[in-house]
Amino acid sequence: MKACVVIPTYNEKDNVRHLADAVLSQQADLHILFVDDCSPDGTGLIIDEMVAENDRVHVLHRSGKLGLGSAYREGFKVALSMDADYVLEMDADFSHDPAMIPLFLSAIKDSDLIIGSRYLNGVSVVNWPIRRLILSYFASVYTRWITGLKLWDCTSGFKCFRRSALEAINLDKIRSDGYSFQIEMNYRCMEKGFRIAEVPIIFIDRHAGSSKMSRKIVREAVFMVWKLRFGSIISRMTGSPP
Repeated sequence: MKACVVIPTYNEKDNVRHLADAVLSQQADLHILFVDDCSPDGTGLIIDEMVAENDRVHVLHRSGKLGLGSAYREGFKVALSMDADYVLEMDADFSHDPAMIPLFLSAIKDSDLIIGSRYLNGVSVVNWPIRRLILSYFASVYTRWITGLKLWDCTSGFKCFRRSALEAINLDKIRSDGYSFQIEMNYRCMEKGFRIAEVPIIFIDRHAGSSKMSRKIVREAVFMVWKLRFGSIISRMTGSPP
């Protein structure tokens, strides 16, 4: 078994070395692929140093800040080309605890997609303003209602995919970004009949007082769920693949 953790970075120079050490210490066959969007703070240079020092650290340099969804799409493709059996995704700021990775890799043996859920056992979020917490929680409720996804946390960015699940999804057709990307990937897995399970995590926001949830991201997510739902209905009616 080889697992690759895909981690998008942008101005994370203070975190990447500590994060790499924490991730790689979990299992001997773990690899990391950083996807750096030309960070102006020199994050990419630090990652290059780590790549030269450790053959389990890899990097994909991109020309600029091109979006989280595209970072994961490109990162997933590279991870598959590295013959990874399992591909994980996580944030670069320690909001996601690397110590959870062995649990994910154990749970994936009986599933095709494992999602780290902030809402499986109540609410497990630290440092979020109540307004953002309510918005995030009810976004998952709204998504479940429209799409039929049987998940408590539809927008989590801490996941583990089995290789076959990623290979079955046409990543070039996944055009959404931000939270919509997470929803769409979950939906495509459900649509393909893959087994999806959640494991509880504690999410600690390391950027207390700031939010990545812009109005654009919220609008995209609101309309994305309807697009997924109607697209699925049309596919069934026409017999075309999703």
